[in-house]
Amino acid sequence: MKSSLLAAVAATALGLATTASATELRLSHQWSNKDIRHQVAQIVADEVAAADVDLDIKIFGSQSLFKAREQYKPLSRGQLDMTVFPLSYAGGQQPAFNLTLMPGLVKNHDHAARLNESAFMEAIEAKMADDDVMVLVHGYLAGGFVGKDKCITAPGDVQGMQTRAAGKAFEQMLAGAGASIASMASSEIYNAMQTGVLNAANTSSSSFVSYRIYEQVACYTPASDFALWFMYQPLLMNKSTFDGLNEAQQAALMAGAAKAEAYYLEEAKKQDAASAEVFEKAGVEIASMSQEDFDAWRALAQETSYAKFVEDTPDGQALLDLALAVE
Repeated sequence: MKSSLLAAVAATALGLATTASATELRLSHQWSNKDIRHQVAQIVADEVAAADVDLDIKIFGSQSLFKAREQYKPLSRGQLDMTVFPLSYAGGQQPAFNLTLMPGLVKNHDHAARLNESAFMEAIEAKMADDDVMVLVHGYLAGGFVGKDKCITAPGDVQGMQTRAAGKAFEQMLAGAGASIASMASSEIYNAMQTGVLNAANTSSSSFVSYRIYEQVACYTPASDFALWFMYQPLLMNKSTFDGLNEAQQAALMAGAAKAEAYYLEEAKKQDAASAEVFEKAGVEIASMSQEDFDAWRALAQETSYAKFVEDTPDGQALLDLALAVE
């Protein structure tokens, strides 16, 4: 009697575990739960839960499941279901993805939104599909420049300066403008500025604020009507996992994704404006980039970063042309 009861309990537990594994999706990312990218993931998870379609999304933040740059391969292999991921991190697997962190390719957030609906993004998504990956939520985050002693808006402003750039393509462009490049994590900018190792830097709006760079600089050029630094950081999903869900579950995911994407765009804009306010309040001069400045940077990028991308990437010129065709 006792053994049959234990067997029944075990069978029930096994059945529950099977149900849980069939309906639970694991979502990984590298940020804290205060970050905009976590909030994007949380919106999708909350909307799916509210839809009551026997689907649960469990979020693993702060690199607790996979390291920041090591999420794309497990996603493509079905070892991970979802991730919020800077796509250029996977540029080693798919060189085309390097275009999603390329100077001057995106001028502002509304332009980024148009790129997300373009033939360029269709081509990038086709590359992802080859890896069994699909996009649920599109999103770009922006960044700007700081100068220790002066403002940086045009290429001539960085000549002779020791500069930190966010990404290899930016390093190539800034070197072309006559800057010396010091490669380091954004978390190291503060000390490098303080000790005189750097006198200029380029990173995201959120990093400038979270690392208190306003304490070390005289001028900040935030992302506004024009900016150079835009990084594509979508919410991705394993395509086979999505295809294996029923119609109600897929519909709930897509509805949640649409809500999250609208939030992402508006919050990204707010993040740039908020960073400018923080710097201004700290007594830092705020500069802005003009159309003329942006055009000069893009012309320089054509000769440096873009040329190197085309040289290194199969069908690179065709992909670049698709991106540049989006006004």
